[in-house]
Amino acid sequence: MNSFLLYILLFVLMIVWGFNVTAIKIIVSHFSPVTITSLRIFLAFLTLSPLLFYRNKIQRLSFKNILMIACVAVFGVLGHHAFLSVGLKYTSAANGGLILGSVPIVTTVAAALFLGDRLTVFRILGLVFGFSGVALIMLAKPGAALQFSIGDIFIFLAVLTQAASFILINKMANSVGSQSLTGLSMLMGSVMLFVLSVTVEPEGLASLKTGTLMAWLVFFASGSIATAMGHLLYNYAIQRIGAGQAALFLNLSPFFSLVGAAVFLGEKIYSIQWIGFLLIVVGVVLGTGFLEHRAKIKKPEGGK
Repeated sequence: MNSFLLYILLFVLMIVWGFNVTAIKIIVSHFSPVTITSLRIFLAFLTLSPLLFYRNKIQRLSFKNILMIACVAVFGVLGHHAFLSVGLKYTSAANGGLILGSVPIVTTVAAALFLGDRLTVFRILGLVFGFSGVALIMLAKPGAALQFSIGDIFIFLAVLTQAASFILINKMANSVGSQSLTGLSMLMGSVMLFVLSVTVEPEGLASLKTGTLMAWLVFFASGSIATAMGHLLYNYAIQRIGAGQAALFLNLSPFFSLVGAAVFLGEKIYSIQWIGFLLIVVGVVLGTGFLEHRAKIKKPEGGK
């Protein structure tokens, strides 16, 4: 798969993940959050399981590979979702959105420190434009205000754990395929989350009896499409183009979550939020190196 096609698919994926925010809001309004999250991720594993057993891919993994995948599950599934669920409970949507908007920045810096990725001027500008766009989108909401709370610390821990998982996934690019990596990390992570849910949500399983047919349909669509196929594509993208470049696309998700809320929940999108979306698109174009690549192609034509 060439890079341009992968960029297009990542853009489409951000639309799916943006709409999935609305889906998750519907799901957690009917079920206990941590319990249903663990089951949603386990459903994603079941969706991908046929790929795992195709050509005996699991049997080919070494103990070191399995240990690395377990680390991805601890950081990217258990840690990220646990910190996120606690953080969002104790902070505002504006604070949460802005802190989550720092994922590309933290990931890019971590990739430079631990993977040797080069921080070019274009990539730095891409990060600045992207974060500025997220800020406009989040702060344009009525009543949005920045005020520090204990929840902000948990949201930032969610950012750090997710960035750590991206770096680990990037490091396994040449040793573990995206199918095995995604499926097994979801299996391990869902089990860890379920054990946690038994502790923090004693009535979690009982809440499954209260779900409506629509809530269950949304649950199955979210788990099998957005979580399973979405993370499979995203993990492949990390291994293909690097954690830093793939993380830039995450800035698009907050805007498309607004679109999903407008379509399904009747919420309003403000003009300044469209400007934020344009800034994010500019940030993605700059950060992925598209303009830099075009400049290198044209340079020989102009002579030395």
